[in-house]
Amino acid sequence: MKVQLTALMIALLSVGIVACNDSDESVSTPVVEETTPESIELVKIGSYETGIFGESAAEIPAFDASSKRLFVVNAKKGMVDVLDISQPAQPVHIGELSARAYLADSEVNSVSVQNGVVALAVQAATKTDHGIVAFFSAKDLSFISQVEVGALPDMLTFSPDGSMVVVANEAEPNADYSVDPEGSVSVIDIRDLKNPQATLVDFKAWNERKAELLAAGVRIYGPNATVAQDLEPEYITIAADSKTAWVTLQENNALAKIDLSTKNVSQIYALGTKDHGIAGNELDLSDADGKINIQNWSGVVGLYQPDAIANYQVNGNTYLVTANEGDAREWLKDEAAYFSGDSTQGYAEEFRVKHLVHKDGFARRNGDDLPAHLALLATGANLNPEVFAYCGATLGNAGACRDDDQLGRLNVVWNMGYQTHADGSPKLDSKGYLTYDKLYAMGGRSFSIWDTQGSLVWDSGSEFEQKVAELFPDYFNSNHEETAFDDRSDNKGPEPEGVALGTLGKKTFAFIGLERMGGIMVYDITDPKQGKFIQYFNDRKFVEVPEKQGDLGPEGLIFIAAKDSPNGKPLLVVGNEVSGSTAIYQINVKGS
Repeated sequence: MKVQLTALMIALLSVGIVACNDSDESVSTPVVEETTPESIELVKIGSYETGIFGESAAEIPAFDASSKRLFVVNAKKGMVDVLDISQPAQPVHIGELSARAYLADSEVNSVSVQNGVVALAVQAATKTDHGIVAFFSAKDLSFISQVEVGALPDMLTFSPDGSMVVVANEAEPNADYSVDPEGSVSVIDIRDLKNPQATLVDFKAWNERKAELLAAGVRIYGPNATVAQDLEPEYITIAADSKTAWVTLQENNALAKIDLSTKNVSQIYALGTKDHGIAGNELDLSDADGKINIQNWSGVVGLYQPDAIANYQVNGNTYLVTANEGDAREWLKDEAAYFSGDSTQGYAEEFRVKHLVHKDGFARRNGDDLPAHLALLATGANLNPEVFAYCGATLGNAGACRDDDQLGRLNVVWNMGYQTHADGSPKLDSKGYLTYDKLYAMGGRSFSIWDTQGSLVWDSGSEFEQKVAELFPDYFNSNHEETAFDDRSDNKGPEPEGVALGTLGKKTFAFIGLERMGGIMVYDITDPKQGKFIQYFNDRKFVEVPEKQGDLGPEGLIFIAAKDSPNGKPLLVVGNEVSGSTAIYQINVKGS
């Protein structure tokens, strides 16, 4: 493509090193070292609006530098919108990609682009059936080939060396869990793109190691599910040498390590929990106290449950970066029947604390929101007063801990945290009540940096909520479809979902989308042991009409380096699923 020399690029070229070839005295192409900024700033320069609100009309973006095109998953259409961004401030819709000619009534879940090839992850009409990956030309949108993959392919990405596409097959169950396909990862050899070859990497070898995984902290709890059925691959990142992939198992609060040479799951790492009782990990857990109340809560822990994952290298070491969204399972074929006690009609694992530990037990919520599987487990529950005395718990009575300004409003998972016998069965008191030593909340309300063995290196702690409270106090923890102060504090807070990394000079920056509150958190993560907050960009308009609020529900994010960018400046592109808009940000450097 033609390159226009901007003032910045001319300045960069002026500091480049020009190499000479002694053999023929010709001058080679200048080697330009990108300037390392002191800091950066996001500035929104463009947007494409589908005009479709609340129906996931803009989810996952991908970019092709040669054609200057964006490919954006439009779940409402079940297709991919193709946008010309040769002028990033004025994106133009020029076409669509659909895979329905190759898999009837299918829907596209994800898109990735490399070397002029567009790969689509395509879900079958019946989500528990196998899906496909379809390949197209970015230049003329022509179909190239297709290959079968596992059930519900949810995300895919090219390997850095361009030889493979790796697919996360989430394999969710149907509504009543009568069909629960096995989660898997498809590794597609695309060296012959006309005839791609897919290898299904499954988790069957781990079925006999369930006790080991449970002891390590991997969550495996689907009704009558094997390990392979219960693990649900969500998102993938691939090492720079294309030899290893790491896959988030979001609902399982774990990571899988895939050896791409042997096409084998080599490790599964439990990610552990975040202790909200210690300094730095504070949170606001009530949506009904009428105030911002970010504090520590002993006995409350968070399950990281990351969605998006990325990786980068520092001094030869690889680090993994995750957006810790959290996700509870709720599959309901007949909601009324399930919450009235029929456990064959679905599965739900969340329950509000004030209902979980009511002194009169569970029966009072029957027919309302009582999970049928919890009702089969016990007749009620208590809080351990040795842990929860600080909020008023006594033996056999949760007391003031149930109040709205204490723990009462928090949604937790009921299938963890209670006392058990050595064989894992629940300890019940004389009334048939469970005793909870810990309360497990969904998500970390943060982003984290891990080493390649799943050990935590650094976490942003409570900073997301602290920054939202500081910069948007009147709309703290608002939801994405309506303006409501403190609405999400009882349930995952700002809910970080997507993450993209960008390198400028010798610095690496992380961009994290907050699904509920909206906006993008920007951090300098050059030092993986100490992320540094840079900016919270949120131009949401907090008005009564949701459709007029601007960008809502950021889901997928991609970084476009200056060398690939249509305007010669680094860009960030964000798909906003609630507002159905694709936002384009220019990344301006500050100092050097």
